[in-house]
Amino acid sequence: MTTLNAAIIGGGAIHRCHVNALRQLSGVNLRALVETDSEKGLKLSMDYQCRFYQDYREMLLDDNIHVVHICTPHFEHKNMILAALAAGKHVFCEKPVGMNSGEVADITQAVENASGRLGVCYQNRLNPTSLRIRQEIESAALGRMLSIKAVLTWSRFGDYYRLSPWRGRFATEGGSLLINQAIHTLDLMQWFAGGVTRLKGVVDSGELADVTEAEDSAMATMHFANGARGLFYASNCHTTDSPLLLEIQFEKATLQLSDNVLWQISPAGRVRLVSDESPDGVAKSYWGLGHQQAIRHFYHAIFHPDEANYTDIREAGKSLTLVEAIYRSSQIRQWITLDN
Repeated sequence: MTTLNAAIIGGGAIHRCHVNALRQLSGVNLRALVETDSEKGLKLSMDYQCRFYQDYREMLLDDNIHVVHICTPHFEHKNMILAALAAGKHVFCEKPVGMNSGEVADITQAVENASGRLGVCYQNRLNPTSLRIRQEIESAALGRMLSIKAVLTWSRFGDYYRLSPWRGRFATEGGSLLINQAIHTLDLMQWFAGGVTRLKGVVDSGELADVTEAEDSAMATMHFANGARGLFYASNCHTTDSPLLLEIQFEKATLQLSDNVLWQISPAGRVRLVSDESPDGVAKSYWGLGHQQAIRHFYHAIFHPDEANYTDIREAGKSLTLVEAIYRSSQIRQWITLDN
């Protein structure tokens, strides 16, 4: 196969990250766009010089489409993934891969029986700062990890939910803050520390209680598989989208991600290690800068099956497990033990 033809389902803001990434890949062609809003979809398809479909099931009948990108609301992910895999397509899906562990189990079974691959977009793993943190952890030069602290304070107003009623509802989004805005932070924490063995969490709703049935704030204490402790706090009640504040304490130094710059802090001083470069205008800064790399990795695995390096269903399910555990812990006010 010399050329892979791709289709994108969903014409919301995030789909442009996928279009931009596809344009940078050799041997890849954007063949189709699917959008339920026909006026919007036709305009986008003209801009991209590709085919337009209003129904993704009709698009799946095209045997010349090899890869399907899913950029739709959460509640549509599972059925679209299952249908695309059944049609023999490769699938690259925005997070979350599903809304709960039950959906993840169904998707996992489908992947095992499918000829195509499934990749999930956890692009923040590929930010320069994230990769440098992993490098420092793997080198063990800073000694044993002691703790990870993460603070995420973003801003979401009522219109964000009113204009897209699927948001903030368990039936259509799977929750709110945790499964949407904070899931990348939870994913990074467990990825850096090798998984979570137990946690105790609390969720609540304050400023957004009148517009969402789910949480707008959450906190949790975690115990990681490597013996470190985790402290997590997130809220959508701030007045701006502040950059993630992440601190990882080791025996010999602390790594601190602040204002998208990674610092190493020790008795010897404060050293700037790496930064996440400014966005190019295609993506919002808080989405991270790894979409292009995540998509590139996925297509590389299709072209080179023995060199797979992308977030698969097993990895994607880990952060969803944490989301469910925090909800459950908040309900019963007890620690939750996880099968790491």
